[in-house]
Amino acid sequence: MNNLLKEKEVCSILNISRTTLWRLKKIGLPSLKVRDSYRYDLAVVKNWMTSEQTRIYMPSKTLTNEDGLKNLNGTERIQNTYLISFEYLIQHNIKHLEKIFSKRNIEDLKNRLNTYSLDGLNNQHIVRIFSQEYLKIVRENYLLSSNNQELDLKLNNFINKEKNKIKVVWGDSYNFLKKLESESIQLMVTSPPYYNARDYSQWDNIEKYLNDMRKIIKESYRVLDNHRIWVFNVGDIFDNDNMVTNSVWGKKRIPLGAYFIRIFEEEGFEFVDDIIWDKGEVESKRHMNNGINYPLYQYPLNCYEHILIFHKHRLDKVKIPCPICGSLNVNGNTQSEIGVQSWECKNNKCFLRSPNNRGKRFSLRTNTMQYYHNNDAENLIEKSILKKWRRDIVEFPPVIKINHKGENTLGHTAPFPNDIPLMAIKYFSYVGEKILDPFAGSFTTPIVAKKFNRIGIGVEINKDLFRNSILRNFKSNFSNQLENSIYSEFDL
Repeated sequence: MNNLLKEKEVCSILNISRTTLWRLKKIGLPSLKVRDSYRYDLAVVKNWMTSEQTRIYMPSKTLTNEDGLKNLNGTERIQNTYLISFEYLIQHNIKHLEKIFSKRNIEDLKNRLNTYSLDGLNNQHIVRIFSQEYLKIVRENYLLSSNNQELDLKLNNFINKEKNKIKVVWGDSYNFLKKLESESIQLMVTSPPYYNARDYSQWDNIEKYLNDMRKIIKESYRVLDNHRIWVFNVGDIFDNDNMVTNSVWGKKRIPLGAYFIRIFEEEGFEFVDDIIWDKGEVESKRHMNNGINYPLYQYPLNCYEHILIFHKHRLDKVKIPCPICGSLNVNGNTQSEIGVQSWECKNNKCFLRSPNNRGKRFSLRTNTMQYYHNNDAENLIEKSILKKWRRDIVEFPPVIKINHKGENTLGHTAPFPNDIPLMAIKYFSYVGEKILDPFAGSFTTPIVAKKFNRIGIGVEINKDLFRNSILRNFKSNFSNQLENSIYSEFDL
């Protein structure tokens, strides 16, 4: 009797809830009733926690204490260990699948899963494959409901084939985006044409410029995959907005960064970060004002640009499988942030439950971040990149395009530095995903994407002006490859 513990003592030592203890007792955990309470042998409770089985699941491997009871940050959690299959996941989820999918969808899911061999796959691999194939059908159903009447099958086939090549699209960005499949791009990175900064990018006034940019941003919301990211580099400029006068005295500071943040938010994106690109020391002497060092004469020179980070979160309440056990027996928990539906697994035989017998909490966003990649070396971000971008003010020089002879070595008047797309691609995409720059210019973003085994896509309207310099840029960056293996071209 002296070796037995009260309910409260057992729960405190093992850091479990009374519900968990009662659930074990209900299926046979030995206990001794003393008046109005029960006593338990601590070793026996531990053994039952680690070896708990269910007849619903397939026979498991023999469990050991180490398999079943995992110590996480000082707390102990119940972990069921058993073998599952695609067949089990279909049977277990059939009632939920029938509510979410058509009969044709369910047969399609079965057929897709039948193409995989279970040899060498553990439970988590099986759950991951099931979840990925399930989500593909969810996405296909969403695309059918989105009804994009301007979809260009020829263009989308071009984008999706030959994944080892840079995709060069000649034409207008807005027209390109309208023809693209919904939620087919995993990351967007660009620096837009600056308002009236070049001969090839002129607008009557700032309002018309921003309206054109808004159309592109609005269409990009449809094209960007859900819970993915837009990286938008823009600088505040000093120019005439042409809203009051066209005279030289109408010039002023135009805060393009602030204007674009407002537009992105109004078109559904979430503003997340404004990283300041410190471009270093400037060469201009305009701030000296001929040595008039008195009040009201002093203004700093512009030496920065914005690197704006936006998230797309389209609220989707279609149930998704638990990433731990693959069950669709999940409840909508809440939104972990605006537009991100959170779920909680209610399958009481899930592989992993909390000390309070709560199921796994997850969302499509956290699954993308944590479960649908292999944590392998190819997606690992180098320490040098992490160190460089650890602060939201980052210093690196702009691209030097003019040599000592006054010649433009890149053939483009506003080339994009490698640093920005390199950070964006490493931070916000996985190997094999599609990266789009709708204002590709010298095609720096697609070039960096190809170097890191992503699919680089760039759109440029000025084919006659820039094609030769862009192709030279490809050759200089991939000198060890045959020209026809570097890129493919498409005219809108």
